[in-house]
Amino acid sequence: MGLKLGYIGLTLTTVIFLIWIGKTAIQRTSLNKSKDMTLLVTALLFWQAFIFLVASSGILKSYDFPPRFAMFFILPSFIFIGVFLHRNKNKEWINAIPQSWVIYFQTFRVLVETFFVLSVAKGILHPLVTIEGYNVDMVFAATAPIIAFLVYTKKILPRKTVLLWNYLGLAIIASIIFLFMTSIYKPELWGKSEPMLPMEMLTYPYVLIAGFLMPVAVFLHVLSIVQIKKSL
Repeated sequence: MGLKLGYIGLTLTTVIFLIWIGKTAIQRTSLNKSKDMTLLVTALLFWQAFIFLVASSGILKSYDFPPRFAMFFILPSFIFIGVFLHRNKNKEWINAIPQSWVIYFQTFRVLVETFFVLSVAKGILHPLVTIEGYNVDMVFAATAPIIAFLVYTKKILPRKTVLLWNYLGLAIIASIIFLFMTSIYKPELWGKSEPMLPMEMLTYPYVLIAGFLMPVAVFLHVLSIVQIKKSL
């Protein structure tokens, strides 16, 4: 129960952060603050309800290809991120969010990876997809406050450093997706004959990783890239 509450608590914290930066942008640029805040909160709550209902239905508990968790969560999230930020890249609210906040919050991935390690101890994840295997996201996420401090507080490093850091972060997320996918559909790459992802990982709240926490990390990377490119 403690591990489940950890995933849910981290998700709640992430939702609060998104509402916080959304509120900051809305207060500084919106002509209809109440309507826009309502829309933001409703959208976030709707997505959480959608994740819960889909996971509770049991439809995700299958190793069939294409992966159902990717079709229901990852693909729609990535499409939304791409379309949303592309359509809004020239809007004032993009610059209304302090760039350093977006970088600092990426530290939340240290907790995600910590929960991954705890999940291995409970038999819910295979070590391959954690820092015990080939997942280096914990190390990368630990650099977030360092990069934000050196670029935005001390101004020792140029903002282009953050641009490169964001691209590296996206590449690491892509590598993690590769690890998860191959552990299910190509386990022979890792010397196994059966899928290495326990079926329990396809239940709630563990699906919050693919359904929300990972897409949020991608969203923050792309948002930061858009911000920096506009300001250079």
